[in-house]
Amino acid sequence: MDFYNIFLQAHKGFGYLVLLLVAVFLISLLVCMFGYSGKISKLLKKSTLITMIMFHIQALVGIALLFIFSPGFKQALDGGTLMSDSATRHTFVEHPFSMVVGAVLMTIINKKLKTNDKLNFGIVIMGVVAVILFAYAFPWMRVFGS
Repeated sequence: MDFYNIFLQAHKGFGYLVLLLVAVFLISLLVCMFGYSGKISKLLKKSTLITMIMFHIQALVGIALLFIFSPGFKQALDGGTLMSDSATRHTFVEHPFSMVVGAVLMTIINKKLKTNDKLNFGIVIMGVVAVILFAYAFPWMRVFGS
């Protein structure tokens, strides 16, 4: 039983689910912003909560995959190519950092949506930044490419 492959497949599987949830979150955020005159809907609250939970699960699986099971990370660290190679840097530095910052932003957004009745521009900006960070760090070619 290879734990690296188990964690890798779990990380990939959760990635599809998080991709779907981020799309639902973004659509509900935009609908709430433009359609309900700023009043926070139940769909936005629930989609934010579920997206935040899945972001955190994905981040925990990814961090375990990176620091405990990843042979590529250890090779890049020992070989000194972690920051000099752009593909390695994106995989082992930019991807985890962007996803963790996105998870933190989703946590802040969830807290603000719980305590406010109306959607303000700061929440929208944080939501858009979280989605942009997610879209930047998501491995599109690995998932949907050849």
